[in-house]
Amino acid sequence: MSNLKPSVMFVCVHNAGKSQTAAALMRHIGGDDVDVYSAGTAPGEQLAADAVAMLSEIGISTGDEHPKTIDPQLFESVDRVIVLGTEAKVAPTPTMKGNVEVWPIVEPAEQGIKGDERARLIRDDIIDRILELAEQLGLAE
Repeated sequence: MSNLKPSVMFVCVHNAGKSQTAAALMRHIGGDDVDVYSAGTAPGEQLAADAVAMLSEIGISTGDEHPKTIDPQLFESVDRVIVLGTEAKVAPTPTMKGNVEVWPIVEPAEQGIKGDERARLIRDDIIDRILELAEQLGLAE
């Protein structure tokens, strides 16, 4: 991780859908100008197929990513830790470089929206937030 470029860790519970979506979008937008990581507080077994499909729908790949737990050393060293949704609980530590912020992602399933439509709405919400973050980090073109 270079000190000259920003670093971001995206976190959700399973590191299978929302945090992986955010990480893939940030990698796509920021390219080599940002270090991007994702993790989960209770990682799942595999990526959420609907999230991967909705990213693929707009030409973005998750690559060889897989759910993983939070690496404490990495957590301490990144500039920003962004928790997607309110289910994952991540507390800042006194020695961490950055801060922890929560993006309260609306859950369409609570309104009875399921399947691809649900995944698309979550993806689009995350896209808007990633574009704003990219601008804050000086990555916007």
